[in-house]
Amino acid sequence: MSRIAVVVKGYPRLSETFIAQEILGLERRGIGIVIVALRKPYDPYIHELHRQISAEVMYLPEYVKDDPGRVARAKRWAEKQPTYETAKAAFDADFARQPNADRRRRWAQGCVFAHELPDDIRWIYTHYLHTPCSAARYAAHLSGRGWSFSAHAKDIWTSPEWDLRTKINDAAWGVTCTRVNAEYLKGLSDEPDKIELLYHGLDFSGFPLPSGTASARDGSSEPVRIVSVGRAVEKKGYDDLLSALARLPKYLKWHFTHIGGGELSDALEAQAEALGLSDRITWRGARPREEVIDACRPADLFVLPSKLARTGDRDGLPNVLMEAQSMGLCCLSTRVSAIPELIRDGETGVLVAPGRPEELAEAMAGLIQDPKRRHALGLAASDLVRRDFSTDPGLDRLTEKLRRVL
Repeated sequence: MSRIAVVVKGYPRLSETFIAQEILGLERRGIGIVIVALRKPYDPYIHELHRQISAEVMYLPEYVKDDPGRVARAKRWAEKQPTYETAKAAFDADFARQPNADRRRRWAQGCVFAHELPDDIRWIYTHYLHTPCSAARYAAHLSGRGWSFSAHAKDIWTSPEWDLRTKINDAAWGVTCTRVNAEYLKGLSDEPDKIELLYHGLDFSGFPLPSGTASARDGSSEPVRIVSVGRAVEKKGYDDLLSALARLPKYLKWHFTHIGGGELSDALEAQAEALGLSDRITWRGARPREEVIDACRPADLFVLPSKLARTGDRDGLPNVLMEAQSMGLCCLSTRVSAIPELIRDGETGVLVAPGRPEELAEAMAGLIQDPKRRHALGLAASDLVRRDFSTDPGLDRLTEKLRRVL
């Protein structure tokens, strides 16, 4: 039976439940998979989803120095292939525009990838249009296999246009998870119809239905429970959230819990200390999905203050918002990227401008003091997300596309 190679940057990763969900969904639909990862995992936990996936995992050397002998053997093999000149020409053209060590590393990974790929792999399907796609594209050319991609957020908005154009036009087809992404990528393609919008959606089976009764917490006595789940990186806007929390009226009682690891964790904790907020915040670090659900169950308000990072990086359609909404948890977020595709301001949640702590504080204060409104927005959000953002339609369509190439 033929299989596909699914390429990812690292596996497994706590922040990429949407990829694990997709792999598991494809397996359940009869698609055989080998996972090819550019690096080994570093998260302290895995999700239950990962335990259910049966695909074998092939790890490429993250750096050439990690296994120079393996890389040398793969390059010697590559030079003997009839596809070598075409593949090397693709790399040379890319390297001429981006002459750095990272690009050389992707060529080395592509050689190892093509050399070691099992014979029954008929197609290469890569997540992300940046580094995983570079290695996958070189491997596809070397091995004579067709390839396609799934584009998300950082990979799109931090990649140069020439690189995106080259990859899009070289691929057989591509999918992406937001309307904003699709419109941008279509504009870069010589064949816009090869780009298709496919929402990841969510498998709601593990998420409890909303409670039928509203919390009475309004910030006057028992603290309102605010929660957020996301990596501590610039685009998540947690520095803005801390500034907003410091602006809340002193008489309001609240407690904020953050779940997620990331490069800015220490800086955010230091900012909270400087603002005098530390005794009202719990930093839980990276946790598996089961513990995220347990933290959201008793919460009153979910806040994700996403914004554009200085690099251009931004969120796509954050799964954590869909997860919170599915449980009937009122969500406060920002008008960034595809978030307005999910949250209808004033109907299924509240949106404010990104990078504006004062607006965020005003919206938060209103929601903290209005438990009935929070409850109504949460119920409306749960109805909408469970109806329109189920994972099944997207998985069924992706399965159809992959069965054609198999």
